[in-house]
Amino acid sequence: MTLRTLGDLNLAGRRVFVRVDFNLPIKDGRILDDSRIKAALPTLNYVLEKGGRPVLASHLGRPKGPDPSQSLKPVADRLRELSGRTVIFSDHPCGPEAEAMSKALKPGEILLLENTRFEKGEKDNAPETAQKFRALADVYVNDAFGTAHRADASTHALALLFDERAAGLLMEREVAALSAAVTDPAHPFVAVLGGAKISGKLEVVQALLAKADVLLIGGGMANTFLKAQGLEIGKSLMEPDLLETARGLLDQVKAAGRRRLLLPVDALVTDQLPSETSTTVLVNAVPADRLIADIGPATVKAYAAEIAKAKTLFWNGPMGVFEQKAFAAGTFGIAQAVADCPGFTIVGGGESVAAVEQSGMAPKVKHISTGGGASLEFVAGKSLPALEVLQA
Repeated sequence: MTLRTLGDLNLAGRRVFVRVDFNLPIKDGRILDDSRIKAALPTLNYVLEKGGRPVLASHLGRPKGPDPSQSLKPVADRLRELSGRTVIFSDHPCGPEAEAMSKALKPGEILLLENTRFEKGEKDNAPETAQKFRALADVYVNDAFGTAHRADASTHALALLFDERAAGLLMEREVAALSAAVTDPAHPFVAVLGGAKISGKLEVVQALLAKADVLLIGGGMANTFLKAQGLEIGKSLMEPDLLETARGLLDQVKAAGRRRLLLPVDALVTDQLPSETSTTVLVNAVPADRLIADIGPATVKAYAAEIAKAKTLFWNGPMGVFEQKAFAAGTFGIAQAVADCPGFTIVGGGESVAAVEQSGMAPKVKHISTGGGASLEFVAGKSLPALEVLQA
C-alpha cells in the first residue's frame, strides 16, 4: 500500500486538520496512559516545523452526544506539558467558535478540538458533519491508525473533501510495519493469537494460516479448539457455535502439511474467577468442575522455542486472564520470548500491548501497534476505509 505522505504537502502558513487517536483511559479527570499522545508528537512537531498550524481532532469513548465525563480537556492539559507548546482547547468539535479559533491560531500554537463524537453525524460518516470540520482547515492529515478501520466523518468523508491529504508519520510507520507481516514476511513467520474468542479473530486466523509457518494459539480461543478435538475443558470459556469451524481449521492445517497450528499442552485451572489459587494440568486432564485460566509452563516453553526461530513475529491477544496475578505467567512468558526474539516483532492489540508494557519488555519489541482492531483487520487483508482515502 502506497500512501500520500506529509512530504507531499505544502504546510507553511496553513491550518492542518490532524486526526489523532487520543482515545485514552481517563479516570476522574486523570489520564492513566498518555502513550497515544506521545505517539502523535512526531507528526505534530513536523507540521509545526514546516510552518503549519495544527488543528487536532480525536474521539474519546463512546458518548451519544456531549458528555463532560468524556471531554478531551484533560488531554489538552497533558499535551501542553508533553509538547511544550501553547495548546488552545475548543469546547466544541466544530462550528463557528471552533472555526474562529482555527483562523486565530498563531505560528507554533496547537488547537485541540473537543471530542468528535460530541458532534451528531460523526459516527454515521455524515457529509454535513464532514463539511463542518472542513471549515476548520486547509490541509488534511490522518495519524489515527487505531481508527483506520472505521468510516467516521472525521476519518473518511472529511478526507475526501481535501485535495491535499496525507498520512501522518505514525500512520505511515504502522502501515509499513504491518505490511512486512502481510505482503512479504521473512520466514519463519510465527503468529501468536490469544484472547477470549475465535469469533472476533476468525478472519485473522484464516489469513494467518495462509501466510504464517507456525500459528500458536492461547487464551480462551484455544479452549474452542481443544473442545473441537474432543477434549474435556470443564467450565472453561468456549464458543459452541464455532466448534465445527475450529475442526475445519484444524483439518485445513493438517491438509496443508507445511504449516502448523499449535495448541496448549498444559494449563492452569481453577474452580472460579477471580481466584488466587490454581493447579497445573495437562490439557487432556482438565477436571470437569474446573476452568482454564492460563497456559501452563510446558506450553510457554514450547511456544518460546518456536518464537525464538521466527524472523517475523506477530502477536495479538493474551494467553490467559493476565489481569490476575495468579494467571499472568503465561502471557508474561510469551512477552519475554517476544522480547528475546531476534526477528522483526510486532505486537498489536490493547491487551497484548498492556502485557508487554506491564512485563517491562516493551522497549525490546520492534513495533508496538497503536491499533487493536485496525491491526487485526489489516493483517486479515480487509480494506480499511481511512487508509483507502489516503492512497497515492
